[in-house]
Amino acid sequence: MSITEKFDNKSVLIWGYGIEGKSTEGFLKKFCKPSKIEVFEGKPEELNEEGYDFIIKSPGIPGDYPDEKFTSQTELFLEEFRDRVIGITGTKGKSTTTSMLYHVLSNLISNRVVLVGNIGIPCLDYYEEMASDSQAIAVMEMSCHQLNNVRVSPHFAVFLNLYEEHLDYYKTFEKYALAKMNIGKYQVPGDKIFVGESVPRLNMRGLEYRIPEFEEHKYDLKILGQHNQWNAEFVKKVCVSGLKLNEDDTITEIEKFEGLPHRLEFIGNVDGIDYYDDSISTIPLATINACKSIPNIKIAIIGGMDRGIGYEELIKFIKEARDIIFLCAYATGERIYEEAERPFNCKKVKDIDEALEVVLKYADSGDAVVLSPAAASYGYFKNFAERGEYFKKKILENQGKG
Repeated sequence: MSITEKFDNKSVLIWGYGIEGKSTEGFLKKFCKPSKIEVFEGKPEELNEEGYDFIIKSPGIPGDYPDEKFTSQTELFLEEFRDRVIGITGTKGKSTTTSMLYHVLSNLISNRVVLVGNIGIPCLDYYEEMASDSQAIAVMEMSCHQLNNVRVSPHFAVFLNLYEEHLDYYKTFEKYALAKMNIGKYQVPGDKIFVGESVPRLNMRGLEYRIPEFEEHKYDLKILGQHNQWNAEFVKKVCVSGLKLNEDDTITEIEKFEGLPHRLEFIGNVDGIDYYDDSISTIPLATINACKSIPNIKIAIIGGMDRGIGYEELIKFIKEARDIIFLCAYATGERIYEEAERPFNCKKVKDIDEALEVVLKYADSGDAVVLSPAAASYGYFKNFAERGEYFKKKILENQGKG
């Protein structure tokens, strides 16, 4: 039974009405024949689940819902197309890896390739393209929220890494990790999963390829950072070991990839100072990687919303990186400053605006400044992209003031 037929004459509730909820409504109206479609944006305790055959939940709604009447766009898409899905997850690097893989496949195979998922494109928006072309492949970024409660795994799975994140949502690291594990939990013999060294042994039924995290990979990339060399290695393994593409051709396309906004993005040289936007960095390791990736770094702007994750690793790095000035902003910036015992190379600032004022006092021509918060944006900005765009805007406003 196709996913369109399963909704025939059924009453359906869409729980959550953001981008994905609206996409779900469009899918149901265009391709399905439910007896009723309703939208609900309330709290779990306000939900009347007895009145519906199916409840399609948006990923931002926390909680476990094992009842089979609860489903999601991600699960529906996998039910229909899992054999043609390459799913990518990980605490960090999934958007870059997903986009790099999409770039490579779009240029190397004759099949139609679609880019969907957490990258910002609801997967059911491409239902028609996938259903009408039996050779089409979906490259799908999968967040922990999208993976939570799914009972189907993609044919090819990529699990880059696993670190503390989203503890405000899952409360414990174990629950967060279990959500991520669903990318391979329901694989079947013949499936393949490509896994980083920080991910625990999975004991899945799919064939597992382990990719060493700290192995030196030497691609001539257009994007900075050893972590992106590692992302490129995943893409190569999927293409060569998974899809049996030519290795030289794969590497050629990997090296053409130009990266994504807000991921160690070079903004430009303003008044002699290089500025980088790494607003996507919301965990300590990402910020450490950013600082290590910029050879002329002088100042790193850190801090954001406090979700309760540990900063011991970043604090250790701050104390060792004595040539870098860390401007500590917002709630986590203040927390890091205090937990680090106010080291000489840390300065407290209120926000990005004040940080950029301090930059003009300490950065000289030839130095580099990076926004790499090691924290979420929520409470101060709508998302990491808005934070990055604000950073760029303020830099341009400050042009000529140095």
